[in-house]
Amino acid sequence: MTKTEPATGWRWVSVLGSAIVAALFLAGPGSARAEVAEVRIAQQFGVSYLPFHVMKHEQLLEKEAAKLGLTDLKVVWTNLGGGSAMNEALLSGSIDFVSAGVPPFITLWSKTRGNVDVRGVATLGAMPVYLVTNNPNVKTLKDLSAKDRIALPAPRVGYQAVLLQMAAEKALGPGHQEAFDDLTVGMRHPDAYAALISGKSEVTGHFGGPPYQELELAQPGTRLLVNSFDVLGGPSTFNVIYAKASFHDQNPKVYGAFLAALHRAMDLIRQDPDAAVRIYLAEDDMKLDPAFVKKLVTSPDAVYTTTPMNSMAYYSFMARTGLIKAKAESWKDLFFPEIHAEPGS
Repeated sequence: MTKTEPATGWRWVSVLGSAIVAALFLAGPGSARAEVAEVRIAQQFGVSYLPFHVMKHEQLLEKEAAKLGLTDLKVVWTNLGGGSAMNEALLSGSIDFVSAGVPPFITLWSKTRGNVDVRGVATLGAMPVYLVTNNPNVKTLKDLSAKDRIALPAPRVGYQAVLLQMAAEKALGPGHQEAFDDLTVGMRHPDAYAALISGKSEVTGHFGGPPYQELELAQPGTRLLVNSFDVLGGPSTFNVIYAKASFHDQNPKVYGAFLAALHRAMDLIRQDPDAAVRIYLAEDDMKLDPAFVKKLVTSPDAVYTTTPMNSMAYYSFMARTGLIKAKAESWKDLFFPEIHAEPGS
């Protein structure tokens, strides 16, 4: 059974962790092996979440779980608006698998070393992310002024926010990574898109993702200001799926079924993009032209893979600028072992 519900009933992680430990201690080792009957997954907005749309529409997780004897697994899908909301939901225990850009994931990975121990499950793929502006006076980042407002999901801490800092350092030099932080405002992608194209909002820029960025660039008077691939030096992971170690360790069948379902979703996208487009249009609220969506899905820049790509570039910047404290020797330190055999970076 699949449905969509809002995430509710959040609690402090310390209380949740104590409750779990107490429950397992009292129940004994046999009960600790019982797996969850319900799995809760959170996603955001846009084409980058296509593998999740396919998983949901085709009920792939339920089918893979049934192969492992979990015939009644209930899957609940939730939409959240940014990396900060994802991290709060995961820590509160209201969501089991969350998905967000690489920086919010790395932030939580660093903060939970030695306690909750959050790690990456897999990626949703790599694709470029654009900062689009409608200000005719802004040709480069250096032209931004106090009159500009850049909309993105989570100011200062989200994927686009950290990417903006990386772009600022590249444009202005070391020590200037926070130069544009005061210009950012938190907005969901659909709302930021509507604000930018209206031309009647304080928003003069949107650091978003597909399909919003491509729709914005199709509007007269807009221009591309930043391309994430240029900032990072090549194709890079956009969104990561992550979870707590406790869920990973206590639910090996559900976890395995989730990975199997994710691989099946990505196989479908690669092998039958027309079917993937139909699924996206059925699951997404935007009324888009199928040919436009197919162009995004089949773009050479769009890579649907579970393998981390260039993830250590984010880590290196965040560690060097003091955004995180935990040390990582390689990308494998950030992810659970199930994908360590993949050629990540």
